[in-house]
Amino acid sequence: MPIIVNLDVLLAKRNIKSKELAKIINITEANLSILKSGKAKAIRFSTLEAICEALSCQPSDILEYVKEKE
Repeated sequence: MPIIVNLDVLLAKRNIKSKELAKIINITEANLSILKSGKAKAIRFSTLEAICEALSCQPSDILEYVKEKE
């Protein structure tokens, strides 16, 4: 998949556990885990905004586009 989710990297840099972030942004740990693993098919802008606010980051710190090789 050409969209890479770097949320686990950002959490490690900020020294925040997934459980803490899930509580701060008011989503379940299971949904956060799906997002972290890159298995999510979509993300709500409100969730992305909450993550960015909680981690003091930009969406581009979390999501990265990598062109697939042909």
